[in-house]
Amino acid sequence: MPRNRQNEDSILQKIAQGSRSSQSREFRHSVPLGIGDDAALFRPMAGHETVLTCDWFLEGTHFLRAKHPPDAVGWKCLARAVSDIAAMGGIPRCFLLSLALPETHTDRWLELFLGGLRRASHKFRCALAGGDTTQRNEILINVTVIGDLRRELALRRSGAREGDLIYVSGMLGEAELGLQLLRRTKGFAPRNSPILNKHLYPEPRLELGRWLAEKKIATAMIDLSDGLSSDLARLCSASRVGALVEGGKVPQIRLPHASSKYAANPIQLAFHGGDDYELLFTVPPPKAKLLPKTFQGVSLTAIGKITRSRKVMVLDEQGHATQLAPRGWDPFRRKL
Repeated sequence: MPRNRQNEDSILQKIAQGSRSSQSREFRHSVPLGIGDDAALFRPMAGHETVLTCDWFLEGTHFLRAKHPPDAVGWKCLARAVSDIAAMGGIPRCFLLSLALPETHTDRWLELFLGGLRRASHKFRCALAGGDTTQRNEILINVTVIGDLRRELALRRSGAREGDLIYVSGMLGEAELGLQLLRRTKGFAPRNSPILNKHLYPEPRLELGRWLAEKKIATAMIDLSDGLSSDLARLCSASRVGALVEGGKVPQIRLPHASSKYAANPIQLAFHGGDDYELLFTVPPPKAKLLPKTFQGVSLTAIGKITRSRKVMVLDEQGHATQLAPRGWDPFRRKL
């Protein structure tokens, strides 16, 4: 049967229908005018400041049309951007979606994509407020998230000080392992695979970031989107400090027997694998006692300390320190 031809208005109507179900009373207060007009209106809460971020999600660079399920693409394009809000200790309020796709993907693929995007929107309480669409051979996605937080509470990369302890949330390297396995899978990724789950459906640590900011426990924070080695270097550069990481304390995955032949050493996955979207943050020693071992089921692990030196060093189990080169994800050096 011939496929129904879509035009921009019909595509926008599909997107708008999905967005209305996620518009809570809180959303309608902060965004009195959303999708459907020339622009949206955003009203920050009294005593708060606005947090803005945007993120590209590109076919061939960040996902593969033939391997990544459309609903995972929808989920992840929002989760990645929301993670930046979590790293500041903020609350996401709404987002703008810019979407370019081929005509062949305006029916079933788009419906599945919007289904994943809708689930993420509900999960993160971040509603679609508008955006733009166009036609292109490749699928190109850009998400802009608007959030807020109480004034003077924003956690930045530049606040770390000598002697602060370095913490990470969760387990590192899981997403990179999932990507390595996905590359060797024929066709679409299998559904409900625990090994692939963190790569396909990451969950930004919103509640943890907000708690750390409101309790004024952390001095600096960054999300681990590109890998520990790269993101820790960025935090240290912004704070004009160095770091000493105890390699044995970095939370590493235990490789399943079936996957071990595909993966690098677990410590290499933990240091250089991207896409985990965990939080890396620094804490003054007197405040470390305020941190639980787990937060809402997510482990919090001290992996080292901030130093005066401007170098990032790793201490091995024999007590030898070597400099850690930033070898995480870089779209100018590497693609899927």
